[in-house]
Amino acid sequence: VQLVESGGGLVQPGGSLRLSCAASGFTFRRYGMSWYRQAPGKEREYVARILRDAGSTNYADSMKGRFTISRDNAKNTVYLQMNSLKPEDTAVYYCRADVGGIDYWGQGTQVTVSS
Repeated sequence: VQLVESGGGLVQPGGSLRLSCAASGFTFRRYGMSWYRQAPGKEREYVARILRDAGSTNYADSMKGRFTISRDNAKNTVYLQMNSLKPEDTAVYYCRADVGGIDYWGQGTQVTVSS
């Protein structure tokens, strides 16, 4: 299993970014996918989840209305659209797959929100 995140960078407050996570090594369409983030000096925290059929999504309260998780099963990719970004959204963002009861994580992509 391999998960590769991309799309991070430096953005001003109020801006937007779209993160991608390209998955391989498992049957992507059969599994739910999640995004997490970890800010400096803090524990990793849950951001959002999408079920395998993309019919159901869930978000942490602080991300509701600003972030949107989606997936393209034909491309084996999960996305995180982030709007109205705030400095407190600065973190390394990771995607996660639970495949057969085993957690897999990508290497993360840095998002920095600063003027």
